[in-house]
Amino acid sequence: MDDQEPANIREIKPKSRRIMGGGGPDDTDQQKEEEEEEEEEEEEEKEEEELADHIKWPPWLRPLLKTSFFIQCKLHADSHKSECNMYCLDCINGALCSLCLASHRDHRVIQIRRSSYHDVIRVSEIQKYVDISGVQTYIINSARIVFLNERPQPRPGKGVTNTCQVCHRSLLDSFTFCSLGCKISGTSNYFRKKKIMRGIMDGSDGEESTSSVSNNNRNFKNKIQRASFTPSTPPPTAVNYRMAKRRKGIPRRAPMGGLIIEF
Repeated sequence: MDDQEPANIREIKPKSRRIMGGGGPDDTDQQKEEEEEEEEEEEEEKEEEELADHIKWPPWLRPLLKTSFFIQCKLHADSHKSECNMYCLDCINGALCSLCLASHRDHRVIQIRRSSYHDVIRVSEIQKYVDISGVQTYIINSARIVFLNERPQPRPGKGVTNTCQVCHRSLLDSFTFCSLGCKISGTSNYFRKKKIMRGIMDGSDGEESTSSVSNNNRNFKNKIQRASFTPSTPPPTAVNYRMAKRRKGIPRRAPMGGLIIEF
């Protein structure tokens, strides 16, 4: 027995395992990689959908919505007509003033106007170049106009039944969007997929959310009843009862009440 060689002994090292819901270093790295891959896929999908939207919409529409108007023209700053409120659909080179139009003859040029500090355009000008169906129109100075960009509304009015699908501004029942910018966003494939996924998530969590909402409402009502800011009416005491029953003093006649003045 003493002459036998000792058996080979291997050291067993414990592997990182998830115990009681705790993830090891390999799990966290894998989760990060998966999240990064999902973000890259979403960005690629968004870029592809934006390219498809560019094909659907004219190439000048998005630059038009991002342009700042009613600023001073850099080329004609000395003139009193240097306010930039024109835009060339063929050149797509930013806002123009009336003096800049000399170099844009025979081009498609539109005029931008202002309403309540927002950029608008007349329907008669824009409907020749782009479809504005579904966008709410307004009448300002006897002319029908549409807004270029969204105008989020902090609080919808009472009794509102229809709102913009993008910025949730109150609309008339026959319209879907409040501006051209909202129509571009609301008709994109990315927005539609996002809306469908939101509806699926809301539907899957519907039963849990309804029960939790009812419980929260019940607890909220109980808290309001306990912590009401209106003080309760104190119980009647002997002092309060005596103060309430106390009458005024004995009425007395005025000192000059019995004096009769004869003329």
